[in-house]
Amino acid sequence: MNTKRNALGKGLGALLQNPDTDITSRAQGGNESATVGSISEIPVDQIEANPFQPRTYFEEEALRELADSIHEMGLIQPVTVRKLGYDKYQLISGERRFRASQLAGLTSIPAYIRIANDQAMLEMALVENIQREELDAIEIALAYQRLIEEVKLTQEEVSEKVAKKRSTVTNYLRLLKLPPEIQLGIRQKAISMGHARALIGLDDAKQQLQLFNQITSQELSVRQVEEAARASKADIPVSKKEILVLPENLQMVLDQLNKRFEAKVDLKSDPKGKGHLNIRFNSAEQLQSILKKLMPE
Repeated sequence: MNTKRNALGKGLGALLQNPDTDITSRAQGGNESATVGSISEIPVDQIEANPFQPRTYFEEEALRELADSIHEMGLIQPVTVRKLGYDKYQLISGERRFRASQLAGLTSIPAYIRIANDQAMLEMALVENIQREELDAIEIALAYQRLIEEVKLTQEEVSEKVAKKRSTVTNYLRLLKLPPEIQLGIRQKAISMGHARALIGLDDAKQQLQLFNQITSQELSVRQVEEAARASKADIPVSKKEILVLPENLQMVLDQLNKRFEAKVDLKSDPKGKGHLNIRFNSAEQLQSILKKLMPE
């Protein structure tokens, strides 16, 4: 007996294999087994976007590359839609393929046609996109949150549907507790998930933002951030740790130095006022530029 878990858990796969959610099965005289999973060609102008789409950003260059591929080879993987009425459909999943098909100039595309109420549709769209699309970490977290708040699932049920450990779901949801500036940094890939998890370890939002600014300005490693966060929480004496989180006034100075020299500046200081200031350069030309600003004629 094969007990391997399906990659989609109990989500989209189970719903699409159910004849009750397949409108085509009702148009074939009850021959459900022959029609479930069948594909129809649908005019693009009869399809509207999915209002429950969790993905909010599609990289333009990648979308155009997919459009070029579709223009040359056609749409290989069908989208999934639900029928709203006469000659009107709504996407359940496959919005990236749908957008690329529009860019490629296709007038019709292959699609699985299903019926689903809004709650089932939301679940299907969220599970499908979490599994198959390259969402950023915040979009994944928001999708998990919507499954909990709008579909009324528990974290355990979410983990089963997306085939992830419950701890993984929990870690993503915790990202939404970070300040908006840090969430934006995650979306823009200014910091990694490892950095973000370390920042979550700090309870104070002000400390989180200070350390976040230092990650981006000084290119701190995940390990450095973890050590700084642990030290801050444990209130370890200065003699036993290197201070990584700068006071707010010194962070402002560091930001100004970075802008002035157009180079990476490393500033560290302890409460006694001792520390060091390093200015990095990548070429002889950049060094000359820095020296001119340090020693103007």
